[in-house]
Amino acid sequence: MKGLLKNLGLILILIGVVILLACSFTGNVNNNAVLGSSVFLVVLGLISYIIINKKIAD
Repeated sequence: MKGLLKNLGLILILIGVVILLACSFTGNVNNNAVLGSSVFLVVLGLISYIIINKKIAD
């Protein structure tokens, strides 16, 4: 469980990147809701990665 929690930030970042890649390949780059949600996932993943790893290291 601790390993999954440690990698939660990376998983969120990868989900956001996959959504961005899928939008790019399908040509659906004009949908702001999808693009905004993927950017939100990437930023949330980055923040959670930093916070969770800082707490686990302590």
